[in-house]
Amino acid sequence: MNFRMTFPVAPLEPSVQYADKLLMTGSCFAEEIGGRMQQHKFNVLVNPNGILFNPLSIAQSLQGYMDGRPYTAADLFMHEDLWHSWDHHSRFSGPDGEAVLANINASRAAASRRLQEADWLVITLGSAYVYVLKETGNMVANCHKVPEASFYKKLLSADEIIAALDNMMHRLFFSNRQVNILFTVSPVRYARDGVVENNLSKAILLQAVHHLVNKFDRLFYFPAYELVIDDLRDYRFYKEDLVHPNELAIQYVWQHFTAACLHPDAQQLEKQVADILRARQHRPFNPQTPQHRQFLAAYAKKVDALAAAHPYLDMSGERAYFSGQ
Repeated sequence: MNFRMTFPVAPLEPSVQYADKLLMTGSCFAEEIGGRMQQHKFNVLVNPNGILFNPLSIAQSLQGYMDGRPYTAADLFMHEDLWHSWDHHSRFSGPDGEAVLANINASRAAASRRLQEADWLVITLGSAYVYVLKETGNMVANCHKVPEASFYKKLLSADEIIAALDNMMHRLFFSNRQVNILFTVSPVRYARDGVVENNLSKAILLQAVHHLVNKFDRLFYFPAYELVIDDLRDYRFYKEDLVHPNELAIQYVWQHFTAACLHPDAQQLEKQVADILRARQHRPFNPQTPQHRQFLAAYAKKVDALAAAHPYLDMSGERAYFSGQ
């Protein structure tokens, strides 16, 4: 008897190479996969605005990177003794407004450069709900714990999402003629919206994404949502909040992602990098033994050989660790 429904994930064509430059943006699930890519030495910039949940805020942020306009003090507001931006995650917030602006603009400049040269843009959509500030009528990307009464909550339509992403992509394809776009929908369950409302939101996101993927070349879809919701399909694969996939689920999606989205050469290189990363986590009982020194020397040679063969890999941290510097 089968107690799970598995399904094949079609290989991505073209596939991701180690030398490719990537920009990943969207929900917290983008951070999980993007963080693993960074850990395994891919050249990836993750969430330059911090975590973004809804498609309109994501599209707006990408339009902003292409505009290149710096943020000013007028773009910030004070709440609970901290300066915030309505367009950014609270990781950018702080008590010093000038420092907040400097951090925002440095991240924005890096994102602008990356978007111009990116081989891949990976967009993870989280929710079709948006919050609109009553005082101004403007959509916000993050509410920053401002009282709920300050906002209108709105469910986007698929047409609104398609229009926003379509406009952004037309502009992007004009300025970057090599970039491919990979869409995913986050398997994070936004239970605060309600179970029925969360399912409706995800359905709208899926409808919009598949409309775009079927309409354009250079657009692709990776089924992170389906791997968790339809394949694993068990609360054992969620954290205690029953909302966020746990480490096992994320690792399962990562394994499918590497198998389906990475070029075979990149898959082999990822395994070599992973071996070095595991060796760095090794903690000997006695680091002074000749055996451990031999272990370090052997992996120092592996790091040097890998860096020489693939100069785009930043192995400086691993080289310093294994050589004892």
